[in-house]
Amino acid sequence: MDSAKNSTELGGVPGTDPKLARIRFLSFLLSCILPFALAWDSMRVLFALILANETFSQIPLIPLVSFYLIYGNRRIIFSEVSFGWRLGIALIIPGIISLGVARLSLWPLSSTNQAVLIVVAIVVIWMGMFALFFGTHAFRSASFPMLFLLFAVPIPEPVLSKVIAFLQKGSADLAEALFQLARIPYYRQGFVFELPEVTIRVAEECSGIRSTLALLITTVLASHLFLRSNWKRLFLILIVVPVAIFKNGLRIATLSALAIYVNPGFLQGNLHHRGGFVFFLIALLPMVLLLMWLERGEHRSAVMTKGA
Repeated sequence: MDSAKNSTELGGVPGTDPKLARIRFLSFLLSCILPFALAWDSMRVLFALILANETFSQIPLIPLVSFYLIYGNRRIIFSEVSFGWRLGIALIIPGIISLGVARLSLWPLSSTNQAVLIVVAIVVIWMGMFALFFGTHAFRSASFPMLFLLFAVPIPEPVLSKVIAFLQKGSADLAEALFQLARIPYYRQGFVFELPEVTIRVAEECSGIRSTLALLITTVLASHLFLRSNWKRLFLILIVVPVAIFKNGLRIATLSALAIYVNPGFLQGNLHHRGGFVFFLIALLPMVLLLMWLERGEHRSAVMTKGA
């Protein structure tokens, strides 16, 4: 059970004992270093994965976003703080066990899955430390930033392979539909398209997994910040997959058309290798417009309710 609640000052939250609040906060920050100290030898697996695989390049950014969300809402989150021993220990112990499993390599794991265990352990320990030092009220108030940390967890195998295969097929199907719409002659065999003068293959690298993850994370964050209705948030998030597939199919079809009718070098040029951001913005535009429409609907509903 949580100990008696103490009103404190933490990052601008009014209270009675700023010194105690600073000690509590610094103790929490120091405790967050604990999982790195316990599994420092295994951390190189995670660092290598982040550096070698762009799919997981967002991992270091997620904790920064969570910290910003907590800081921005600190007056509400830390309005009542306590020591949440029960919830904290219930999270910390499984986290340490997961860290031990990853560190000791008790059974064969791929580097990706070992990194999954490491990040899950770190996230769960951080959640436990937050609950331990600030209590269940603060933990509930910070539930979204806490759960947002799960985006730092790499997608494990074989789930990652299945997701990539799904996006790969969806992108190829959409590109085929665009070829038909533009009346570009083609012959398709699996992921290979034989087009006039060029032959392309929709490889795993062309699945758009990285941009899809970026679009999903951005949409989840935006839906939390700008929408109040849970069903509208869910609707917006579900739209991410078809929009991402459309964006990737459009990229494949555009590059192919440019290679056919302008210059075959487009398949190896900057637009191919560095133009992903352009098509990401194309995908982001309808998501922004849909978000604005949903937000405007909530505003109208709120005005009508107030008027009634």
